[in-house]
Amino acid sequence: MADERVYIYTDGACRGNPGPGGWGAILRFDGRERELYGAEAETTNNRMEMTAAIRALETLKRPCKVELVTDSKYVKQGVTEWMPGWKRRNWKSASGSPVKNRDLWEELDAQAQRHDIEWYWVRGHSGHPENERADELANAGIDALLAGEPIEN
Repeated sequence: MADERVYIYTDGACRGNPGPGGWGAILRFDGRERELYGAEAETTNNRMEMTAAIRALETLKRPCKVELVTDSKYVKQGVTEWMPGWKRRNWKSASGSPVKNRDLWEELDAQAQRHDIEWYWVRGHSGHPENERADELANAGIDALLAGEPIEN
């Protein structure tokens, strides 16, 4: 029987924080693999980590069982721990201040609602092959942006 899960590996990178940033993602399903990447001229590492997950999830054409691996505790904890409280408090933090990156949190929440996702965290730059490749993709996005080249996926 075929594995019905989609495996997603994501990473974000930033040169300066804020500064030019990139994101990368690897999607695997049923023996196939697709790599995605992109970049923004002025952003933060956290925004690129979130964007990688959003862009990967939005490529899925139908609701799926997903295992999503990130090296961002910010993304994993945001989705699995903090977001329910933020939503109850109308996107305010526990201290009452507005949630940073609300636009991307709302977009990530909308994408996540479409799927059955298990979120996993791995330590970055620790030799995890897919995390290392996602990091390479994120940096390829920054390189293309800085070189003025079209960013292709």
